[in-house]
Amino acid sequence: MTTMTNASVREFKMPDVGEGLTEAEILKWYVQPGDTVTDGQVVCEVETAKAAVELPIPYDGVVRELHFPEGTTVDVGTSIIAVDVTGGVAPATEAPAPAAEPERAPEEPAAEPAARQPVLVGYGVATSSTRRRPRRPAAPDAAAEQVVTAVQQELNGHAPAPAPVAGAPRPLAKPPVRKLAKDLGVDLATVTPTGPDGIITREDVHAAVAVAPQAAPQAPAAVPAPAPAAPASSDTARETRVPVKGVRKATAAAMVGSAFTAPHVTEFVTVDVTRTMKLVEELKQDKEFTGLRVNPLLLIAKALLVAIKRNPDINASWDESAQEIVVKHYVNLGIAAATPRGLIVPNIKDAHAKTLPQLAESLGELVSTAREGKTSPAAMQGGTVTITNVGVFGVDTGTPILNPGESAILAVGAIKPQPWVHKGKVKPRQVTTLALSFDHRLVDGELGSKVLADVAAILEQPKRLISWA
Repeated sequence: MTTMTNASVREFKMPDVGEGLTEAEILKWYVQPGDTVTDGQVVCEVETAKAAVELPIPYDGVVRELHFPEGTTVDVGTSIIAVDVTGGVAPATEAPAPAAEPERAPEEPAAEPAARQPVLVGYGVATSSTRRRPRRPAAPDAAAEQVVTAVQQELNGHAPAPAPVAGAPRPLAKPPVRKLAKDLGVDLATVTPTGPDGIITREDVHAAVAVAPQAAPQAPAAVPAPAPAAPASSDTARETRVPVKGVRKATAAAMVGSAFTAPHVTEFVTVDVTRTMKLVEELKQDKEFTGLRVNPLLLIAKALLVAIKRNPDINASWDESAQEIVVKHYVNLGIAAATPRGLIVPNIKDAHAKTLPQLAESLGELVSTAREGKTSPAAMQGGTVTITNVGVFGVDTGTPILNPGESAILAVGAIKPQPWVHKGKVKPRQVTTLALSFDHRLVDGELGSKVLADVAAILEQPKRLISWA
């Protein structure tokens, strides 16, 4: 990383956007060197162990340098962008050496100043001698093409690739793609890029591996024609390795810690929720719920809140260091949500104090924010009890793992018609299975059973919401 020494240049460091976070991955840059930024303007999006967060710059100025490319994991406290706060022009026009401008001309024609194309950070527009990586090279000349051809022939013959030519431009590729190429033994200089602005993608690397066997006819005549067989790259073509980081990494660590720290017990109950489903349809027509998300999860959440009110000791946590049980007099209701970045559990603050319409509004906001990938770290902190709705995937039930720091989690299975004895006769009824996992250090079988039985009773006879709430 280049260190700026000019007093007019401010270094913006990676902040701790959550509690106790140590690192974050740069997902996307919204600015490039030479861009003017203002106080509060979002300059990049980063992914922490808890969520994706947009970072605003805290001052006005002109971007001098982006210290890290997209896809890089950076420690908290490390400078990620340098900004000239004097309000002057871009650094390239400030450079005293007149030779700097001719060097830029082939790479960034003056005719395209207003149409900035997205580039891989770290390989963007060359703005000063402080840049660490060269910009995407122009089309290779004949000599360069000969070098590439020689490298391809060496690779196809399974011989070691020649050493890089001194001064040769570095191919554009993100760190994960470079690692993939290294693992597969592919020289990026031989790969034809298809990504924007000449960036080499994972697919390009796999394509380069896949075409390698086609060069077999160029082998020396002494080598017999190979018998039909799966190419050496068949395994890699059938597998994809995904780096574990960000939300997925944090979730994995939390689940392992929870599973092997808290002694889990899971109880199940199958319940007729026909009346609850009818109530859902009635609420959808109620003017008080106009514009709000009304579904079975809303009434299940309310039923759990009522059960907690009747059995408050379930809403607690275990303090190992103090050897104390901490009973919470509030409920921050977590809702497990599957997102492209992994499983997250945002929670509705003080859910116990909300009316049914207010709870519906909060649930709608929580789901929408999670789907957009905009859930903040604060929204995932301080949960006390969680609901995971596995039924949306058509699953009957499961044995959920506790969210760290909580004592109970309720899994809701698929709601579907089943034969059921109702008023002495077998009839088709809407039925689901609930599963409650709890920490057996502070929740015994009696308490866990009472909570689960109360939730089931309310869903079977939702009128109990009125008398029990």
